[in-house]
Parts: sequence; C-alpha cells; structure tokens
Amino acid sequence: MKTLRQLLPAGLLALHSVVASGGGSDPWPTDFTRPEAGEDMPAGAATHRKMINRDVFSHASANMNFERELDFKIGNGFFRRFWVTAPSSTQAADGLGPLYNARACQNCHLKDGRGHPPAGPDEAAVSMFLRLSIPPRTEEERRLLAERRTNVIPEPTYGVQLQNFAIRGIQPEGQLRIDYEEIPVSLKDGSVVSLRKPTYSVDELAYGELDTATMMSPRVAPPMIGLGLLEMIDERDILAASDPEDGDGDGISGRPNRVWSLEFGKVMLGRFGWKAGVASVNEQGQAAFNGDIGISVPLFPAGAGECTERQGACRAAPNGNSPQYDGLEAGRQITELVAFYSRNLAVPARRDYDHADVLEGKRIFYQSGCADCHRPKYRTRTESAYPELSGLLIWPYTDMLLHDMGEGLADHRPEGDADGREWRTAPLWGIGLTPVVSEHPSYLHDGRARSLLEAILWHGGEALRSRDAVAGLSSEQRARLIRFVESL
Repeated sequence: MKTLRQLLPAGLLALHSVVASGGGSDPWPTDFTRPEAGEDMPAGAATHRKMINRDVFSHASANMNFERELDFKIGNGFFRRFWVTAPSSTQAADGLGPLYNARACQNCHLKDGRGHPPAGPDEAAVSMFLRLSIPPRTEEERRLLAERRTNVIPEPTYGVQLQNFAIRGIQPEGQLRIDYEEIPVSLKDGSVVSLRKPTYSVDELAYGELDTATMMSPRVAPPMIGLGLLEMIDERDILAASDPEDGDGDGISGRPNRVWSLEFGKVMLGRFGWKAGVASVNEQGQAAFNGDIGISVPLFPAGAGECTERQGACRAAPNGNSPQYDGLEAGRQITELVAFYSRNLAVPARRDYDHADVLEGKRIFYQSGCADCHRPKYRTRTESAYPELSGLLIWPYTDMLLHDMGEGLADHRPEGDADGREWRTAPLWGIGLTPVVSEHPSYLHDGRARSLLEAILWHGGEALRSRDAVAGLSSEQRARLIRFVESL
C-alpha cells in the first residue's frame, strides 16, 4: 500500500517540504543519490570524530576551548561521583537517599548511553525506574494541574517515583517486576518478528499498598548526547511544526507539552524526558539528583529527597545538607557544572552516510513518512553563554512534540499536557551506536524493543501508517532503511 507521501503530486510534495521544514531548517531533500551538505556532521562544528568505542558518547563538543573543557571534565567528575550515606568523613559526597535508584548519575546513564530493563527476575533495575501518580481528587489538585504548576499528582505514600534502594536502616519502597509476553508479527514478505509485550507490577512494597488508582509508567534512562543542542532549537521552529487538531489532514498532529519551570518560574515549552515534561537541561538534571539519588539541590532542597510525609523514618534520617554547599548536598556550583557537562556531550559523526544503500534507506525513511515526526534538521539559535552550541546546522531527527503512539505503547499516565498515549518524538542521532556504548540493543521508553525493527513495529497511533509502510517493504528495502537509521 502506498503511503500518503508516495501519493502526493510532486508540486504538493515540494510545498509540503517547505512548510514542514520549519523556520530554522532547510527544505526536505529531493535528491537521494548523494548526501546533503553537512549531513555527515549531525551537530555541526560541535560534532566529534573520535574513535568508535564504548566512550563514543562521552566526549565534549569538538569546538570547545581549553578553559571550558576543564569545566566539562569537572562536571564529568560530579556526574560520576558516588554519593554515600550521611554523615560521613567528608561533606563532599554525603547525603545519599535515604531512598534512591542509583548512587551516581553515571549508574543510570552508563557511558552516557541508554538504560535498559533488568535482564531477568533476579536482576534489580539499575537504569530503569517506575513513575507513579494518581488522578486529581481535590479542587486544589485540579487547580494545580490546570495552572500547570505540576505535571502529575503524586501517589500519596510512594510519591512520583518508586525507589528500589535505600540506605541502611530504611526500607526500599519496592521492586519493579516485569513479565513479558511474546507476540508474533507477520510482515508482508513472509518473515515473522516477535515483539515482547511487558506487564509491570511492584513486589515487596514496604510502606503499604499502592493507591488503587495508581498509574505507573516505566522509563529507561535516555542517552545524554546532544541535549544542549536540543535546548538551543528555537521554540518558534518547534511550534511551527505543531498541528494539534491535524488541520492539514495528514494524520499527524504534534502537540507541545507546556510545563511549569521551577528554574524560570513560569510555564515553558517542555523539551526533555520521554513525555517532554521538563523545560531545561539544568532542571532535568536537578530533578534526577533529587528523585534518582536523593540529593538536595537548589530547585529541590529537601535533604530527605523524595520521602513522603507517610515515610516518617525516611524523613527523619540524617541528611548531608551543609553550609559549605549552599545549605544543600549538591550546591549551585555543582549542579551548574553537571548541567554544563550534560549540555556539551557531543554527537558523533555519522558513519557510511554516503553509501548507496544508506542513501536508499534515507529515501525509504522519507517515503514511509518517518521524517514527518523524526524531523531531520534545525539551525540552533545564538546565545553568548553557549558559544559551542550556537548557530549550528544540526540533525537530531525529532520534532520535540507529543504524538499519539497508539495503544501498544500507551502507559495511560498523563504528564502535563501529554495524555496516556502520547510520547515525545525521540531523537535518533547516535541510535546506531547503542550496542557499542551500552552493550545491549534496547529501544523505546521502556527498552522493550530488542532491535530497531522491533521498535518501528511497536509504532501505532499517528505512526501506524509509517509502521505499515515499513512492514510492507521487501527484506532488502527494510535492511537499507535500518542501515540508514544505524548510520545516524
């Protein structure tokens, strides 16, 4: 079956290409026999050309000067720091927990790459956690959501995140359990792909039963590369591609998530997180310090981390708040260095971008409609504070918008303006290096997909037409499409 794009007259396709490009990017290509200018450098001058190995996601922006590279390395040190229980012999690294998911940022973002679900029932989740919330029940809760002062209403006992570790003397909240069901999917060429459908539950609950209305959303840690560049895409270029009511009738909506920013004290465009629930790199990092490690930071100053009022012993445990660090466990200087590090983790140069099979895969990518949401390129805005990230032609392959991804991927847990079927289009740059960096092929928000083809076949909702187009390809065409995605 032909896709909409294949059926469009050439003139209309050209018009769509201009409209789809947004204000900060170039028109879509019409010649797939050769690479586009700059396509080999996904992050422009910030792209690195270091050796391809497990450290390929851990290099600084290639255009960074020596002095700022020192800040990058110090930030890396804090990113890798193992936090310990307070009080300890040093105030520099104490304050862990009391509840936590990891002892260091690096534990979840191993080698700055993608997290993964536990390999089996005997393995604890170390780079994956469970978000929790309940529907609003009071006028105050409904007001907070309506004014976007919060994205969710926390589960009353366990808060917004299940912590599966705790310091000595405090009980971990519980253990994430995943049961998989294999589902065979037949493709048009006769081949069969097995998709594993997960079911999530919590074992060993230490503080009583979950609220009966609890909504759960599993999340693996996303890769860290290119975050500062995503932050530097002009909001107008992102909103230019939004079409909440599908006014053009192409079946693709795309909605921005509008969220409250603790950092800036106002409602802003959500950019980060699997549902675009956070506005800035700094705020995302501070939220992870607090929720994942239990460390107090400027935006989340509670020394007890995410312990709730119903977890009295947890809230009474010693913390590491210290005058030496702004009365916190990780003061402003530390969080700013970690944010600087996170913003400048560079995107690697593309591989085989000019190979004939890759270029043919690129043509199939566009013809299948994948580029409608995985928008290839933008030009970043210019800010004097971020010279490495300014004014660059970048190729992240995301529109940064929310899309209905269908029932198969639905978590039925709203987050801000995102409903239970919507997810932010994930950037694709660097995705082909996942097995190199993370030593596993786990994709999508919960790592259920064991290959890029499985990830594509899980697409539904607004992406169903593209998914069906891929399922209808010959094995040779599909291999070229996958090779193109692996080259990004």
